[in-house]
This record gives sequence, C-alpha cells and structure tokens, in this order.
Amino acid sequence: MTEQTMNQAIEKLAENYNQLEQSLVNQLRLQVPNHQLTVGTYRERVWKSLFEMIIPKKYCIEQSFFIIDSYGNISREVDLAVYDEMYTPYIFNYGEIKFIPIEAVAVVVQCKSGVNDTATTENVIEWVNTVKALKTSMDSVTRTITDLVDNYDRSLHSKILTQTSTRPITILCATEMGRSMRTKLLNEFDILLFVEDIGTGKDGKKKARLVKQIPGEEKNFIQWNDELNHSMHSDREKEEAEYMMGRKKDALNSIESLKRRNLTQLRVTNHQEEENTILSLTFQLNQLLMFLNNPMLFPHRAYARMFTKNLGGKIQED
Repeated sequence: MTEQTMNQAIEKLAENYNQLEQSLVNQLRLQVPNHQLTVGTYRERVWKSLFEMIIPKKYCIEQSFFIIDSYGNISREVDLAVYDEMYTPYIFNYGEIKFIPIEAVAVVVQCKSGVNDTATTENVIEWVNTVKALKTSMDSVTRTITDLVDNYDRSLHSKILTQTSTRPITILCATEMGRSMRTKLLNEFDILLFVEDIGTGKDGKKKARLVKQIPGEEKNFIQWNDELNHSMHSDREKEEAEYMMGRKKDALNSIESLKRRNLTQLRVTNHQEEENTILSLTFQLNQLLMFLNNPMLFPHRAYARMFTKNLGGKIQED
C-alpha cells in the first residue's frame, strides 16, 4: 500500500466517524411520539449504541440497573452501566430489578433529554453522588502466578498494590445542555456528551453536532490513576490506603513520562482544529478504562457477611 493510499484510507476512516456522529445526532433529535417512557428508553438505546461501538467486547453494557456495595448502600437507578462480568459474575436479581456490585462497574452513564434548568441539574448531581458514595471492598482472595493472595491481609501492606478503592468513570449524556448548567456539572462528571446547535444549513434546516467536554482532560495520567484506583471516602481511609500502597505510589510518581501524558494528547482534530468527537472519545475513554484495567476483584466474604447481617445470622469471625 502506497503512502498516498494509506493517507486516503485514514481520511476515509475519520470521515466515517464524522458520519457516525451526524447519524447519532439525527437519531437523538428525532421527534418521537410524546410518551415520556418511550422517548427516554429510545434515547438511552441510541447512546448505548455509541458506547457499544467504542468499548471493547470484554465489557457488558446494560440499561436500567442499580449499583450496590457490601456496606448496604444502593445507588439511584443507572441508565447505562458498563461492567466486567468476567471478574464479577454476580448480578443480583429481584424480579425485573437488577443490582450490580460496585466492584464490577467501570463506567456509569446518565442519559437526559435536556439539562437546561437548575432543578434538572441538581437532580443529576444528586444522582451521581449516590454512585460516588458507594465503596469497594478489598476483602477478596484470588490466585496469582505463584500463590493465593488475600487482599485483606495486612502483612501485604508494605507490598505493591495497584488498586485500593476504585470508582466508575462518570458520564452525562444529553440531547441538549444549557451553557450555565455545564459550568455547574464540570466538577461532577468525568465526561459530558451533548448535542449543540451550530446554525442553519443551505437547505434551511438546523445543523447540530456532538460536543464532548472532559473537565480533567489536562490532568496527567498519574492523577487519573490515583482518582480511579485509589478513590477514598475519608481522610482515615486515604491515610490507610497510602500506607497500603507502600512503595507503589513513590514508584509511580518517579516515572516522569507519566506526568507528561494527558487526555488532551488523545484528541483527534483536522487542519481547521475541528475535533472528530467520536474518534477522540474512543481513544480517551478507552485509555481511562485501561487505567482501571480490571475492576476490583470480587470480595465474596464482604457480600456474604452483608446478606448474613441483614438476615439476622451470625457473622463468622476470622
């Protein structure tokens, strides 16, 4: 293949993603019968189709779940959840209602038709806070190459640990989002995706595009790693985790190359500095997923004790 042919192929690939973006926008702006449940479900499926195109098949993407932790906390309903069924195969069912353990969840997505007023914005913030309040547990045992490892064993605290308390990547998707509302949400979500009007075409029809905002786009990879893999809920937990990480934190911080890498470098733009939104999102979101790599190993004992406690049974001591 000649260099010219290769360049043409790359241009066609990039143009294909622009066409996918326009198709997504058209579907999201499609006027459907005025039935709230139908409209909401339809748009969730459109957003789901986007993530199915760009997220590796090792992950499952499902609609309408609740997320739980082993401390008895439950999130509000999650529109879309990206989770790793290989490492956490348990989905607890109660009729049609499903609960996913927080240890399995890599991404949570809230889908809104419009975020244009204070009430909706506050509702979205309350929603994401119920997810952020969930806590993973390290009460897990798994086999490594050499032996069985108990992550709850304090004798391991001086050894290298890659994860102590993970949290999902948080994404808000909306068919439209008011400019003032975006400012309020920039500190609440990792990624904002929304449709924005950009004028009128020659045919007289309104034109729109998909916009992506990542508030932490310029944070370096060490900062992202700490946020996603060492997400603490209190000063005491943070101090304990730093002790548990031992030499790992120092080792990461000593790698200067990681301090020079950020998500901004993964944006794809053309000669006019216009961003190819879906192509950029593909590289940036999958890089964040690679920081998580695999969600937390499943803490079987922690959930067994949660059920036993709630059922009034006797907790088996160590």
